[in-house]
Amino acid sequence: MRNYLSVLAAAALLATPAVAQAPAGMPGRADVSAIAGGTYKVDPNHSQVVWTVDHMGFSPLRGAFGQMTGTLALDPARPAASKLVVDIPVSGLAVTSPDFDKHLKSGDFFEIAKHPTGRFVSTSVVPHGTSATITGDLTLKGVTKPVTLKAKFFGAGPNPMNKAETIGFTATAKIKRSDWGLGYAVPVVPDDVHLEITGAFEKAA
Repeated sequence: MRNYLSVLAAAALLATPAVAQAPAGMPGRADVSAIAGGTYKVDPNHSQVVWTVDHMGFSPLRGAFGQMTGTLALDPARPAASKLVVDIPVSGLAVTSPDFDKHLKSGDFFEIAKHPTGRFVSTSVVPHGTSATITGDLTLKGVTKPVTLKAKFFGAGPNPMNKAETIGFTATAKIKRSDWGLGYAVPVVPDDVHLEITGAFEKAA
C-alpha cells in the first residue's frame, strides 16, 4: 500500500560509492555510478508490494499488489530532489483464497467498486549512503495519509531483453490499515500492516 510502493524513491542512492557487485555476467550491478539521470517508468511486470498482517495471533497472512504504473525522476547531482509517483491498481489485489479476495474487495476493506486505484506521491527523499528514507502521501479509498519508506538500492544496468536502462530498489514500511478505513476486526486482527516493496524502473526513451 504501497510504501509503494515507494517505492522506491531511491534517487537518494545516486551519489554514493559502489557496494558489493552482482555475480559476473549479471546485467544489473549494485553500483550507483551505473544509474543515469532522467525520467524512468515503473516496470509493471517486475514491481510489487507484498503486505503482511498478523491473523489473530495464529499466523502471518500475506497478499500482493502488482501491475503498477508511474514515473521516477532522477538527478544524480541532486538525489534529494528526485520524485516518485506510482499508481496502484487495487482491483488487482492477489491472495490465495477466493473468499478472502471477495471480502478484501468489499466495503469492509478496499471497496474497489468505488476506489479501484491507489496512488503514492513522494514528498521527501533523504539519502543515507546506498539507502534512503522516502516520505510520501499514500491515497487509498479516497483518503490520503503520509507514509515513510526505508529504501535500498539493489541494482542498475541495461536490460538485455529490451536494451532499456533499468534500476531497481527494495523498500519496507509499516502502516495502520485503520488510517485508510481498512480497520475491519481491529483489534482481533491487529492494525499494523508490514509492507515489502520491490520497484523496477526503465528509463523512458
